[in-house]
Amino acid sequence: MVSVSSRLPTTSRPVHDTGQLARHWGEALAAVLAGFLAMAVVAALGLWAAGAADLPGGFVNVVAAVVVMAVGGQIDLSGDASALAGTNAELTAMPLTVTLVGALVTGFCFLLPLRHHAVARTGDLLARAARTVLLWLAALAGLSALARRDFPVTIPGGQSQDPLSDLFGELLDAVNPTVGFRTEVGPTLLFGLLWILGVLLIALLVSRRTPLPPRLVRYHQAVRPVASAMLLLLLAYVLIGLVIGIVVAATRGHAAETFAVILLGLPNVSWLALGVGIGGSWEGTVEGPFGLPMPQILDSVLRTDTAGLSTVDLSSLASYDSRAWWLLPVAAVLVLAVAFVGAVRSPARTRLWQHALHLGVAFALTMLVVAPVTLVEARFGLSILGIGELESLGGEVLLRPHVWKIAGFALLWGLVAGFLGGLLASGVRRRGEADPDAARDERPKA
Repeated sequence: MVSVSSRLPTTSRPVHDTGQLARHWGEALAAVLAGFLAMAVVAALGLWAAGAADLPGGFVNVVAAVVVMAVGGQIDLSGDASALAGTNAELTAMPLTVTLVGALVTGFCFLLPLRHHAVARTGDLLARAARTVLLWLAALAGLSALARRDFPVTIPGGQSQDPLSDLFGELLDAVNPTVGFRTEVGPTLLFGLLWILGVLLIALLVSRRTPLPPRLVRYHQAVRPVASAMLLLLLAYVLIGLVIGIVVAATRGHAAETFAVILLGLPNVSWLALGVGIGGSWEGTVEGPFGLPMPQILDSVLRTDTAGLSTVDLSSLASYDSRAWWLLPVAAVLVLAVAFVGAVRSPARTRLWQHALHLGVAFALTMLVVAPVTLVEARFGLSILGIGELESLGGEVLLRPHVWKIAGFALLWGLVAGFLGGLLASGVRRRGEADPDAARDERPKA
C-alpha cells in the first residue's frame, strides 16, 4: 500500500533555497553598507578636522561628495555671480585614506563568508560578486544624489593688492555670488563600477585562505604570494606615514590640519614617497593662495618654477630638505622585506628567476594602479565682465605622475628585489619542501 504522504510534493528544498538566497543577499548588503559607512566616518572626521563643520550648512553633502570622489566619482564645481562675473572651477582628486579604508572593509566583508567553504564554484562566486556590485551601484547612485550643494561666497576687498578685487568686491557682494558642487551621475557610476570590480578582484588575489574555483587553483601559488606582498608594501608605507603624522601633530602644532591630511590624504603622500624613493617623479605647480594639503616641502618644490611645471623627485625634494634622501634606503629595505615574505610564501620549487619575474611584474602593475590615483588637479578662477581673472581669488594646483617612468623603475626594483628575496628565502623551509631531518629518520636502518 502506497502512503498518501509520499505522493505529495516536498517544499523543503525551495524553502531552503529561498533562505539561502536571502542570506547571500544579506551578506552582499552587509559588505556594501560596511564599506560606505567606514568611508563616511573617515571622511566626516577628516572634514571636521579640516574645519568643514563650520560651513553654513551642507556638511552631510560635503561628506557625501568626498565619499563619491573616493570611489572615482566625478564632482563638478560651479559658481554663479549673475551676469557680472564668471567662474571657472575644476577639481580632480581622490582622498585615498577614504578610498583605502573603504576597499579594505568592503573586501574583507566580501571574503568573510567564503572562508567557510572548502571550494568555491565559479557560478557561485560570480553570483556573489554580481549581488555585491548591484547593491554597490544602487548605494552609490543614492549617495550621488546627496552630493550636491551651493554655498555663498564672501569676496574680500579693500586689502588686496589686486585692484580689480577692490573695485568690484562690493559690487559682487551685492549680487550674492555662490559656489557649489554637483555629481556627474553617469561617469560616477561608470568609475564606481570599475572601482568595486577592482576591489573584489584584488581581494581575491591577495587573500591566501579564500578558496578559488578549480580552474584557477593552479594560479594560486604563483599570484597570491606576490599580490599579498604588494598589499603589505602599500600598507607598510601608510603605517609609516601615520606614525610620522602623529609625531608631527604632537610636536609641531597644527594638529587639526595634520589629522585632516591623515584622514583624507595619507596614502596620497605615502605612496608618492614610495614612487619617489624608487626613482620615479611627478610634475606640477602651485599658483595663488591655495595649496596642497600636504607636507610643506612638497608645496615648496611645486612653487619653484613660476613659468612652468616643477619636477618632484628625490633630488628636488632633497634640495629643500636633505632628509628626503632617506626615501631611497627606506624603499630598498621595505621592497626587499616584502620580496622575502613573498618568496617564503611561494612554493619551494619556485626558481630564483621566477621570484624575480613575479615580483617585478607585480610591482610594476601595482604602481600602474597606485601612481595615477595620486593625481591632483584643482583650479578656481573668477573673471569680471570677461576682462580677466582676479589673481587674489583664483589659483591652480597640479600634481601629475610620470606613470610609465614610475612603473619602469618598479619593474627593475621588483626584478632585483625578487631575486635577492628568493635567495634569502632559500635557507627557510617553505610549503612543499620536505624536512631533511624527517626524511633521514625514515630511512631504513641497516
